[in-house]
Amino acid sequence: MKPIGGIFPPIPTPFDGAGRLDRRSLADNVRRWMRTGLAGVLALGSNGEAAMLDENECDDVLEVVRDEIPPGRLLIAGTGRESTRLAIAASKRAAELGADAVLVRAPFFFKSQMTPEALFAHFSAVADASPKPVLLYNLPGVTGITLTVSLVARLAEHQNIVGIKETSAELERLGQFVGLGTNFSVLCGSAPVAYPALVSGAAGAILAVANVLPDECVELFDLVQDDRHADALELQRRLTKLAQLVTTVHGVAGLKVALELAGFHGGPVRAPLLPLASKAREEIAHALGRFKDDRAAHRASRNPKRRVEAAED
Repeated sequence: MKPIGGIFPPIPTPFDGAGRLDRRSLADNVRRWMRTGLAGVLALGSNGEAAMLDENECDDVLEVVRDEIPPGRLLIAGTGRESTRLAIAASKRAAELGADAVLVRAPFFFKSQMTPEALFAHFSAVADASPKPVLLYNLPGVTGITLTVSLVARLAEHQNIVGIKETSAELERLGQFVGLGTNFSVLCGSAPVAYPALVSGAAGAILAVANVLPDECVELFDLVQDDRHADALELQRRLTKLAQLVTTVHGVAGLKVALELAGFHGGPVRAPLLPLASKAREEIAHALGRFKDDRAAHRASRNPKRRVEAAED
């Protein structure tokens, strides 16, 4: 398998009015995402409310998504569980259902006992047993556990551990992960630092805001690859506000509202998460509208013909 890179959305899981998996809406969303330049999708991540799903539902999500992923795009499946045994079982099932790689977070219920040796044993056992390549998932904001550079360096020597998703703003640590080698893919998981992460050598990014603005997130990646840094920085600055609203500020409920505003299927969140208040919904709608207006104005300013056409309209 070639190194994993590009932009991936960590896709939400749509539910119907009765709280069941909405298979049709999920399939519709994936088809629309696959009409963009996204490298693939991450299913069953934290934004997919994976912790709220039972194992049968997890399998159903992968089955639906796999059917909509065309050749050349990747399906990454979140298979982190609280026991090594369950993480192995989830990784094997994901492989059977067509996942191209699995993303595994640290177990954190017994976080005080998750020493470097315990984590090394856990991830190594999953990688030994997984039929598909393993991406480590560093998610300290949720797990309360940080995968250190020394631990990741040891794990990167495993032939079936091919990279890491770094979901924090710690660019120094991300840069050290990048230094572990060209065969170890580092994916940024924090949209506000996507640009500096890509400049630092990240192979790509897994961004919640890429669900809502897939073309723009792919454009950011492409601008960095083309060394068009002024344009990339301008786009990063405009993406950051909305990215924060659909992650740290309003969470999954905010992301699902933003999806609906962008023409995708969002749907309700699953309890104990709460639906978004109307004021928060208005805040996201304003930010999304402002982003689109600013981008249109920016493009017009760089294209005199378009500027004249806009004035005539």
